[in-house]
This record gives sequence, structure tokens and C-alpha cells, in this order.
Amino acid sequence: MAAAAAGGVRAPSAARGISVTALALFLAALLKAQSIYKSVYNQPDGAKRELGLAFAGPLREVSMALRLDRPRAWFEDAVGREHATIDTENELPPAPSPRTETTGASGVGSDPSGEGRTSTGPVEPEEPDRLTFTPRDPMRLWVAGDSLVITPGYAVHHAFGRNDAVEPVGDVDGHVATGLTRPDVLNWFRHVDEQVREEKIDTVVFGFGGNDDHDHMTGVPQGVSLDGFGGPKWTKEYRRRVGGLMDTANRAGALVVWLGLPITDDAAQPRRFRTLNKAAAAEAARRPETAAYVDMYSLLSDDDGGYAPYLPEAGGRLVKVRADDGVHLERAGGDLVAKEVVRRLRPMVDVWSWRDQE
Repeated sequence: MAAAAAGGVRAPSAARGISVTALALFLAALLKAQSIYKSVYNQPDGAKRELGLAFAGPLREVSMALRLDRPRAWFEDAVGREHATIDTENELPPAPSPRTETTGASGVGSDPSGEGRTSTGPVEPEEPDRLTFTPRDPMRLWVAGDSLVITPGYAVHHAFGRNDAVEPVGDVDGHVATGLTRPDVLNWFRHVDEQVREEKIDTVVFGFGGNDDHDHMTGVPQGVSLDGFGGPKWTKEYRRRVGGLMDTANRAGALVVWLGLPITDDAAQPRRFRTLNKAAAAEAARRPETAAYVDMYSLLSDDDGGYAPYLPEAGGRLVKVRADDGVHLERAGGDLVAKEVVRRLRPMVDVWSWRDQE
């Protein structure tokens, strides 16, 4: 009787123990969902990768829905706040001299900012010499920005995954709820300057703006006043920051690919995102030999220019390209962007011809 009683006590205890352990493991997986997804995403193509993504994708969606991806981001943001009092005026190099804006690597023509710079007409830039990289001297690639750069960043890493002439620098450096208007949250101007110099970056893929579509802006230079979001003064300061990051990278020897913001399913947000995209596209157009702009807005729109949660892949089959939040990208959307990043880089770098010499 005693043994039975003891057994009757042990069985529920064991079951509870198993349940608690399983719950703890599931919670740990949710907290590390981004890292798990990234690890699976960068595996070679094949059935194993597809099976892993079938598990890691929904796990990441649940993590994001429950905001369990935030603790890591909060910690990273807290570390960045040590530079909260920096005046960004002293963190950016001066802009290049005004020049006729041309269609170059950015794929953008006249100044889309509406600031009224005159143009003497289209001028074809000289074809720049491509930088050549090999496995012995690989292209050091860094991807950085807000949360919208994370999925495309994984896709870019994967696109170059089997190319020994490309060396990713660390993980995708994506920070949730950060941007260029709030250096008091995370000072990207200092972070980029330190990273491109210390890590000897050759190419950087930037993705900013998802959290910048509002009036408030910190770190404004002394004596500068701002009007509202999208106004002439606000736009001028924002362009200074975008161009400043491009110049910071360029002067350290790095080429820049800037990802524009995608269309979203929000009624008002696409208009605000187009304002930010015009600013970034205009700055890339001023640096046609060292910066390229990727128009994610058009790339992820349907044939009528509207929001498209699904788009046809090469074979014509519809695939889900946007996350359920209507803002971020799914894996297939990231792959579309990565292909465009590679296409924009081809006129500027050569990481392929080394194979012909083996």
C-alpha cells in the first residue's frame, strides 16, 4: 500500500517535471528564435534547410507576436545609450560638393527631394573600375540597420554563402526600434564610424527609416531648427544624416547599398515611407560610384503599385513575401531583395571571376 501510494505521488511529479522542462525549452527557443532562424536560413539549399525553415519561421513569428524578441533588443539598446548625449553635427563628415545628379549605381536620376537643385540634364558617368576580391582577399560585408534589415540581411548572407570571396562581418547588425532620428536611443553615426574603420569593411548594406517617420528628432546641430516631418528643414537634416552615414562608410573605403523602405498595409504609412525613400534615393544619387539604392517599395508592390502579401516567384507560383504584421518581410521577400542587392553590386565589385582562374 505504501509503495502504491508512493508510486501514486511520483507519477504526477514526474509528469509535472517533464511539462516544466518542455515549457522551459520552448520558452528558451522563443527567446532565441531570431538566432535559430538565422542559423537555419544560412544553411545550404536543400530539404534539410526547407524543413528547418518550416519550424524556425513559425517559431520566429510567435516570438515576434509575443514580443519575446524584445529582451535582446532592449539589452543592445541599453548598451548603446552610453553615447546618448552626442551631438550628431560633430559625428558626420561634410557632404560632397553640389553636383549635377546623374543616374548611376543607385538607379536614380534627378533630385527627388524637391529641394530645387538645378540640373544641366542627364550626364552619363564614367564606368567605374570594379573592385576585385578573391578568397585570399575577400570582400568584407556588413549588414546593419533597424528591424527591417534583418530578414533581407540574412538573405544577402545566404546569397553569397557559397562564395569564398565574400566574408560576412559578424551577424546581421539589426536593432529593433532604432533609426537615424534618435541617436539618444542608439547612436548609429558613432557605431557605423567605429565599425567600418575597426573591421575594415569593404561593402555595407544599410536599412534605416522604419522608425524615423515622425516629427521628433534628437541630436540636431546647435542653431538648427526643424519644421514637421517631411518639411524642408526636417528633410534637409534627415538627408544630412543619411548622406553622412554613406560618406562615413565611403571614406573608410566601403561601398554602400541602401535599402529603401517597403510599402506596408497601413493606410498612412506608405506615404511617410515614400518621403524617407526620396531622401535616401537622392543621397545615393549624389554618390553614384560608391552608393547604390535598392527600391524595396516597388520591388515588393503588386502590378498596380499596391501592397502585396504574396508575389509570384520565377516559376509563377505565388509565395508569401510579407510578414503578418504588414510591415516586415518573409523569407521569400528577403530573397527578392537579396537578388536586387547582388544586382546593384555587380557594377561595383567582382567577387565571381576568381573561379575562372582556378
